[in-house]
Amino acid sequence: MRCTPEAVQTALQKIDARHLRRQREPALDHCVNFCSNDYLNLSTHPQIGAAMAECALLTGVGAGASHLVSGHGIEHEALECELAIFTKRERTLVFSSGYMANLGVIGALAQRNDLILEDRLNHASLIDAGLLARTRNFERYPHGDHAVAGAKLSTHLLAHPASSALLITDAVFSMDGDIAPLAALATHALAHQAWLIVDDAHGFGVLGKNGGGCCELLGLNSREVPVLIGTLGKAFGTFGAFVAGDADLIELLMQRARSYIYTTALPPPVAAATRVALRLIQEEPQRRFHLHDLIDTFKIGAARRGLPLMESNTAIQPIILGSSQKAVQASARLRDAGYRVAAIRPPTVPQDSARLRVTLSAGHTHKQVEGLLNALVVTLGM
Repeated sequence: MRCTPEAVQTALQKIDARHLRRQREPALDHCVNFCSNDYLNLSTHPQIGAAMAECALLTGVGAGASHLVSGHGIEHEALECELAIFTKRERTLVFSSGYMANLGVIGALAQRNDLILEDRLNHASLIDAGLLARTRNFERYPHGDHAVAGAKLSTHLLAHPASSALLITDAVFSMDGDIAPLAALATHALAHQAWLIVDDAHGFGVLGKNGGGCCELLGLNSREVPVLIGTLGKAFGTFGAFVAGDADLIELLMQRARSYIYTTALPPPVAAATRVALRLIQEEPQRRFHLHDLIDTFKIGAARRGLPLMESNTAIQPIILGSSQKAVQASARLRDAGYRVAAIRPPTVPQDSARLRVTLSAGHTHKQVEGLLNALVVTLGM
């Protein structure tokens, strides 16, 4: 694209013609928010806010430098230790965002001749990290198809026996809400001595007996899932991300992960707030119980009303509408009815699979869920 006003306008017109222009919308007080990833409703918890404010008064708001210069503080160290215990891993490393964690991990572990093999519906940050790693071999396998993934690993390693492979997947897929076949993927990775890298952004705090995420839910240990990534801006209600694994792996990431080394550390007050969130996740399981009760209510109510849901047992409940125009119009009608539900369109999702992405939270009530279901029936003409 040329550096001219006309070229920019033409590019925007093409986006508009496909109903793909994104808009930033401020929160509306009259709308019930059904598109937040604050699954446990912790972002407004008074204890978390108090911890952040107290730490800010003591240490200041910003870290002031990268972790490896002078930005790593007591709160960061304590948070990493507590996350290691929570995930049943030897060590963790805190990053400033989930995107940066994925960039850092994959870039640190991938070598020039290695295979990077990703699920086709992985989050954009995982896809971008794989591409930016600049290996000679980047492939994607059909969504959730562990047999194809295993075959691709075999083919690559037979052809390049001196190389390795990184098998990369989301645990809970952010736009579909389904869970990856992690046990089968782990079997393939172990058989080929490949790295299995799992991003459990939407599972931590929500799934498993203690909120430990998909690995806890499925009984997978650090040998089966050696690289475990999680974000703190979803169920934890704060901000940032972490990587959990064996001590030597975390040490290697600290030495190699460019998105960790060359950026300012997470603000200490955010680390302090996250420590409180982690404690609340473990001390208040009723939040998780209520969320899963709401998920059941929504699914049962949708089936009773004939609403076309995808196969998801998580807080992410998509309704496929097909065209981007339909999704945008449906989202607008729901907003007028008092419900905020995001329209998700390509390239975030595949072509012709634009959707309403309903996300449920422990902050919702059964009455609000029933109200949304009734509004969906009217909006979609069911």
